[in-house]
Amino acid sequence: MTVSLVALTACSSLVGSNVNVARTGDNPAPTVVPQGTEPDDAVLGLREHPRIVAAYGGVYEDRQAEIMVARIVGRLLAAANQPNAKFQVTILDTSEVNAFALPGGYIYVTRGILALASDTSELAAVLAHEIAHVTLRHARARTDRTRQTQIVDRVITGIFGGDTSTDATANRTREQLAAFSQNQELDADKEGIKFAGKAGFDPQAAARFLGVMSRFAAFSAGAASGGEGFLSSHPSTPSRIETALSTARGMFGSAEAGETDREAYLSAISGLTFGDSPSQGSVVGQRFIHPANKFTFTVPQGYTLQTSQSAVVGVAGDGEAVRFDSAQVQENMSLTDYLKSGWIAGLKAETVTALEHNGLEMASGLAQTDQWFFRVAVMRHNGDVYRFIFAAKADSPRFQQGADATIQSFRPTTAADLAQIRQLSIRLVTARAGDNADRLAGQMADIAGGRDLFYILNNLYPGDPVVPGQRYKIVGRP
Repeated sequence: MTVSLVALTACSSLVGSNVNVARTGDNPAPTVVPQGTEPDDAVLGLREHPRIVAAYGGVYEDRQAEIMVARIVGRLLAAANQPNAKFQVTILDTSEVNAFALPGGYIYVTRGILALASDTSELAAVLAHEIAHVTLRHARARTDRTRQTQIVDRVITGIFGGDTSTDATANRTREQLAAFSQNQELDADKEGIKFAGKAGFDPQAAARFLGVMSRFAAFSAGAASGGEGFLSSHPSTPSRIETALSTARGMFGSAEAGETDREAYLSAISGLTFGDSPSQGSVVGQRFIHPANKFTFTVPQGYTLQTSQSAVVGVAGDGEAVRFDSAQVQENMSLTDYLKSGWIAGLKAETVTALEHNGLEMASGLAQTDQWFFRVAVMRHNGDVYRFIFAAKADSPRFQQGADATIQSFRPTTAADLAQIRQLSIRLVTARAGDNADRLAGQMADIAGGRDLFYILNNLYPGDPVVPGQRYKIVGRP
């Protein structure tokens, strides 16, 4: 869901007189941009907004979280001397820990960053930083640079399947899209801390949350993330954290001051989806299960599956890969004709064969380029057409067997398949007398890396005491 934040004299009493919370599509893109920006900034933001939403998993709908974000941003806008500016803040449906800005007053935060923050001041620090990028004109400078290098176009090409390479290319260009220079980051840190402190939030939260994000990046580095997300485009170093702390103390004093409102924040994110969104399909070991479109398939051992908004990519350590996506195909076109229609380079037309597995119409064929050998298959399910593209440096019996087994495994889901999906969300537990961080962390022992994740989500360390009666975040089934 998109939160539109508008300076109005009379708006929803739910969030105060100067902030309006609108559901997606209720309002057009901002018609008023931050003071000092050029008119075409709004055009740039309007053009890129739908691409960003698509590339990052769509819009996440959570009314409690949106109202909280709207309230925070309303206060930050006043502190930033932008009372007449119109910002549009979108919560993106991705587990990535990320936040960034586009020209025209477009601000993006992911549900991943909402899950990682622990109080309103930490989220305010992130939002103030992004508002500062816009007011300092950094977003315009970055957009000029990305336009010159065609990064945006490359992002969209990779995400939407125009490129049959893995989504690693799209991930890298998405990071470049959000990248600012080191000096711009430090300037936004300083300006954001000023905005947050003037708005009444704890100004030391920026340094605190940079530390939490650094821990999370290290935790995630062993997984498929490879350090993607906020810290790729907003690099965090000990010196940057110390500078943020010194800036806060220099502006607002050494004593901890300002609102944190931890309990209200935790209440707002309780029930927030954590990890992959089941609506976009879930990876369960070697299997991909899509509950909405009601299909599943299994890849061979050795493949690591990764999802994006429009494709599932599997990579094997021995130089093999598979991409699974969907395609628009006319109902009256046969799948063999579709394979031969020219969308894949190097197709050997004589190898195209009609198939049927699990009651589904399919077709397969072989293709070859100078450096790659491809096995391609397409299938119809519930009126939609899906595609497998297997790639290897050379054909082999093992590669053929793996591709054939994957194709034959594609089938409609059953109740047993859907039961394997572990939908996870943020839950809250209340510490009791005698509890400590280790005991609470044990409630996440059934999740891979769960104990370490508990410490990071709550900015604790093994052995730390906890406060009886205070609530803490855990991840579990809703």
